[in-house]
Amino acid sequence: MLDQIHWLGAVTVLGVLEQAYFFLQVIYARRLFGISPPKISGPPEFERIFRAQVNSSEYFPIFLALLWQAGLFFHQGLAAALGLLYLCARYCYFMGYKASSSERLAPIYFSAGVLWILIAVSALGILHFFFSHYVGLNILQLLTA
Repeated sequence: MLDQIHWLGAVTVLGVLEQAYFFLQVIYARRLFGISPPKISGPPEFERIFRAQVNSSEYFPIFLALLWQAGLFFHQGLAAALGLLYLCARYCYFMGYKASSSERLAPIYFSAGVLWILIAVSALGILHFFFSHYVGLNILQLLTA
C-alpha cells in the first residue's frame, strides 16, 4: 500500500514545511515592524506578508484534499507532480506578494489553474471508480477509444 501513496506523502510533508515557512515569515515580520498579536495591521510591508500567509493557509486544506483524491482515485504520479507545481506557485505567490501586491497575480492565477486541474482529475478518477465498480463501465477506456 505504501508504494501507492509515498509520493503523495512526500508532497504533503513539503506542503506542511512550506506552510511553516510562511508562518515563520509572519513572526519575523511582526518582530521587524513591532506588531504584537492579535494586531493584524501595520505598515503595508507587514500586511502583505500577513495576507499572503493567511491566503495560503486558507487554500491548504482544499489543496490537500484534492491532492489525495487525485492520487488515490486517478494517478499518484500525476497528482504529486501537480502538487509540486501548486507548491511552487504558492511560494512564488508568497514571495511576489511580499514584494508588491501586484506581483501576486500571475502566481495566484497559476495555482488556481492547478487546483482546477486537480478537481477535474479527482472527479474523473472518482467517476471512473463508481462506474467501473457499480455499473461495470470503464469510462477511462471509453475516453481513450
